[in-house]
Amino acid sequence: MKDIEIRKKIESLLATQMLAVLSTQKNGQPYVNLIAFAMADGLETLIFATPRATRKYTNLQEESRVSLLVDCRSNQQSDFHKASALTIIGQAKEADQATFESYHPIFISHHPYLRDFVLSPTTSLFIVSVKHYIMVSHFQRVLELHLTDETDLFAR
Repeated sequence: MKDIEIRKKIESLLATQMLAVLSTQKNGQPYVNLIAFAMADGLETLIFATPRATRKYTNLQEESRVSLLVDCRSNQQSDFHKASALTIIGQAKEADQATFESYHPIFISHHPYLRDFVLSPTTSLFIVSVKHYIMVSHFQRVLELHLTDETDLFAR
């Protein structure tokens, strides 16, 4: 399958989902959270917000490499043949003021009910620079899209 077709499949899944599972880590211990996210800059960037007084915020301050999972499961037997799951590998960076001003309207347009949360002085916006997508559908079909030329995305 060509990259353009893979991109369309990934964009379609991301456009229909509001939540992702974010994986961070501290001292080698993985930690996951459910987060609201939004796409920005095509497939190159995802954004999410978190309060500063959270474990994920602390973890992200120490280790910027992240993995996210977005899926379209319905928790039914049919998911084994119909659902898709998308693993996203990238690097998360806390937005500075200028970046926040550029990206928070995008997040709010996708999640208008989270406006007060995002604009709270206790909340930080994170920008994920996506390096790699891995999409699994029909229980075993794997599609990959590399947005970077890094040879080993899992190397430190």
